[in-house]
Amino acid sequence: MTEAENTPSTKEVVADGDESKAAYIIISKQDFTLSLYDSDDRLVCRFPVAVGKNYGNKQRSGDMKTPEGDFSIQQIQPASDWGHDFGDGKGWIPNCYGNWFIRLKTPPHRGIGIHGTHAPESIGTRATEGCIRLRNADLDSLKPLVRVGMPVAILPSDADREADAEQ
Repeated sequence: MTEAENTPSTKEVVADGDESKAAYIIISKQDFTLSLYDSDDRLVCRFPVAVGKNYGNKQRSGDMKTPEGDFSIQQIQPASDWGHDFGDGKGWIPNCYGNWFIRLKTPPHRGIGIHGTHAPESIGTRATEGCIRLRNADLDSLKPLVRVGMPVAILPSDADREADAEQ
């Protein structure tokens, strides 16, 4: 078992949220969190995340920025047999996305999703190519609570706003 697979879930359980009424997700680039709310606007659970390496709103493919705005879940795909070369000299990394890839509809950008990681130490940092990265156990806890079409808002940090203002 790899370190990423062996890392326990960091799910923050909140007593007043109703998992059966899970309604929308808010991702904060400021706080490095993914929060799931129910239809009564009560917090169901919260997980720490990693976001794009670079500050600002995504402008183009390869800019290493996480897009900001109102999106939705487009697809939930099994990803346990997926791999990727992150261009960091380590080569092809198998199972680097965890068990699931929760693909987001983020026009005009493609390939943005919520997924697991092979590097749990990256959680709480700016480390991704633009996706939202969770610990694998957290992704496995989140997956049964989400559905295709569920709204997802990605909020900028103060530093993201500053970076965009400088452009």
